[in-house]
Amino acid sequence: MASDIEIARAATKKPVVEIGVKLGIPPVDLIPYGHDKAKIAARYLAGLADRPNGKLVLVTAISPTAAGEGKTTTSVGLADAMNRIGSNTLLCLREPSLGPCFGMKGGAAGGGYAQVVPMEDINLHFTGDFHAITSAHNLLAAMVDNHIHWGSPSGLEPSRVTWRRVLDMNDRNLREIVTGLGGPGNGAAMESGFDITVASEIMAILCLATDASDLEQRLNRIIVGYRRDRTAVTCADIKATGALMALLKDALLPNLVQTLENNPCLIHGGPFANIAHGCNSVIATRAALKMADYVVTEAGFGADLGAEKFFDIKCRQSGLKPDAAVLVATVKALKLHGGLARDALGAENVPALKAGLSNLGRHIENLQQYGLPVVVAINHFTQDTPDEIAAIEAYCARVGVPVALCTHWANGGRGAEALAWIMTETLATQPADFRTLYADDLPLFDKIETVAKRIYRADHVEAPRAVRDQLARWQADGFGRLPVCIAKTQYSFSTDPALFGAPEGHTVRLREVRLSAGAGFVVAICGDIMTMPGLPRHPAAETIHLNADGLIGGLF
Repeated sequence: MASDIEIARAATKKPVVEIGVKLGIPPVDLIPYGHDKAKIAARYLAGLADRPNGKLVLVTAISPTAAGEGKTTTSVGLADAMNRIGSNTLLCLREPSLGPCFGMKGGAAGGGYAQVVPMEDINLHFTGDFHAITSAHNLLAAMVDNHIHWGSPSGLEPSRVTWRRVLDMNDRNLREIVTGLGGPGNGAAMESGFDITVASEIMAILCLATDASDLEQRLNRIIVGYRRDRTAVTCADIKATGALMALLKDALLPNLVQTLENNPCLIHGGPFANIAHGCNSVIATRAALKMADYVVTEAGFGADLGAEKFFDIKCRQSGLKPDAAVLVATVKALKLHGGLARDALGAENVPALKAGLSNLGRHIENLQQYGLPVVVAINHFTQDTPDEIAAIEAYCARVGVPVALCTHWANGGRGAEALAWIMTETLATQPADFRTLYADDLPLFDKIETVAKRIYRADHVEAPRAVRDQLARWQADGFGRLPVCIAKTQYSFSTDPALFGAPEGHTVRLREVRLSAGAGFVVAICGDIMTMPGLPRHPAAETIHLNADGLIGGLF
């Protein structure tokens, strides 16, 4: 079997203007980045407002494992399959971060014969959106430092600056730093640190903004630090918003590419779901719903992270109402959740798989709390046995959830047609009754507890007094109606990455809280999760290279 990159290179791509024509986008309203990718002009997006909406399908997954689940691959396969059976469908995905590409997870363009192309460009620099976000974030940091250097006319206290720096790379050495060393000519000495770009508030703002005006207002509201009296200093106070808008003007526009089967795909924005809100942009999703009868989108990591944030942050802020959810599972991952060692996953083990079905069941129950019909997609691997697949199908039958065996990795859209037929039937016969998990007026700490108890099935949220006091101050300052974005390990319902399956009765340990006033949520950092990841012992970067023909090697 050819590698992902070999399959992608062998694809017969159509010019991006032809992909635009499929959606009714005139060539004049596409801004080409080469022949196979383009941005959609703002004037065209504005003209979509009066069109009716299509139906929105969210693809999510069980708790991720080293065995892999294939959520993006399934999203691509489902979109291709729905188009194959005659359902006008548009795919909406996030942009990959360079951190995982050079680390250990890999890219986010799908795999096998269910990919979006050009996969090398998408996984690396693409159209420069991440670079623009990184530059905008760090420009604000530089202007904050300069503001303090020249006497801090706003009253911003150097010891109370909260705005960190970002880099789209895994680099643990930059988590905590001191800037301004070397005397007054180099600025004031201050503690700071780096997060990865996908955790930047500006990334979240760009993904949640509805248009340029909304983007500007959100940037204005960014809190960069506090005065001595604890009143906030904002991006508007630093007079940085105009320059940030100049850097972000093109990044705000969604990107158009295609699948291997030449179906259109919008890729835009890329926050991680374990440390940010994990969804593609509101602008892209809204536009897609105006251009197609069905839209397939994804949210990062397991449903306890990406799907919860999609519902409770993205949908709450944008007014989007999903119509159904696909829950992706694999035999290998379920066996790992059932307690099987990673090196034993290749052999049939129905008892271990049945033990791991508790993780699948928990995610089904959680998705149903939001009032959505759920369909399970079994992402097929060649080592899966008929008895293992039958065990998953029998479990889904017992809990009353449709299930489809999918071979899209090997067979493209044809391999996901069973899922496509089930999904179109579900959308036609099972209307959603979408609702968020908690009310806007619930206090901030209670919102964190609600997610921890109803989604993670924890008994208790443990938080230091300083964290509780900080939440109370934000509550008093008028931020109490914001949703919460919980940052925790993606590998478990708990804050312990080694606790597989469906644990309950555990304690969620809340370490730190951050206010993202521009994005419109409060980040609750739990356990040992880091907002700047590190590289593994043997990162993928060690094997990535250019071959004699000038082509990238070692990239998937």
